[in-house]
Amino acid sequence: MPLVSDQCICLRKVEYSETSQILTLFAREHGRVQLIAKGAHRRTKVGASKFDGGVDLVDLGEAVFSHTLERELCPLCEWHQVDGHLELRKNLRAMHLACYAAELVNLLIEEHDPHPGLFDRMQQTLQALGTPRLEESFLVFLLDVLRETGYLPEVNACAQCGAILEDRDRSFFSASRGGVVCRNCEGTTPDRMEIDSRVLRIVRGVLSLPRVNGSPQRLPSLTRHQTDPIHRMLAEHIEHTLSRRLRMVPYIVDRLPGRAMVGRPA
Repeated sequence: MPLVSDQCICLRKVEYSETSQILTLFAREHGRVQLIAKGAHRRTKVGASKFDGGVDLVDLGEAVFSHTLERELCPLCEWHQVDGHLELRKNLRAMHLACYAAELVNLLIEEHDPHPGLFDRMQQTLQALGTPRLEESFLVFLLDVLRETGYLPEVNACAQCGAILEDRDRSFFSASRGGVVCRNCEGTTPDRMEIDSRVLRIVRGVLSLPRVNGSPQRLPSLTRHQTDPIHRMLAEHIEHTLSRRLRMVPYIVDRLPGRAMVGRPA
């Protein structure tokens, strides 16, 4: 099997036996790959030099691995850590967001399907999570992932009738319809949930941010009071689309709306 070298971010790890790991890596030029690192934790000079003592979740590193589409699990031959993201690991909220980013990328991109632009954005976001601007940085990345993979819900027009929704229009969100629905259509949408107009205004604003080399410019400063209802809305959409629960959502936002800007089911 041919050996390839690529920049990778660890999306998932499973400890396999006392010394090995099964890893899901997001490779910049090769997409999502599943690898086995035999002897990753072996306490020998050879093991330490090959894998730097093992791979941790959301680590960025240079990997050398066998690459073939015919095998589900290929061997990882070398791993050299480039960035362990120590700053974000000091903040529990930042670490939860990083794990959520890894879960979403793992679920939403296809195996062996390269997304170099999304890889670069994830790398930038992991660095930003170690700063005070973690909430807005993560929200932009989340919307980037959904747009890149084709899962972005409709937020500008009614997903049922196509009517354009203005910022002040009363609107609802429906996971089954794949986006917002207008007041005229909400009666035929059992799973609708009323949305505060400020939620849609934030989402639309973030999606229209100017970009330089793919990086968003002039990010607004956001708090959890603003981002939590957006995360709740998008999580409902993703879970309905994938027909599965997202493991990290309970750590990101309370399932109950409470004081958030997304209202009760209408």
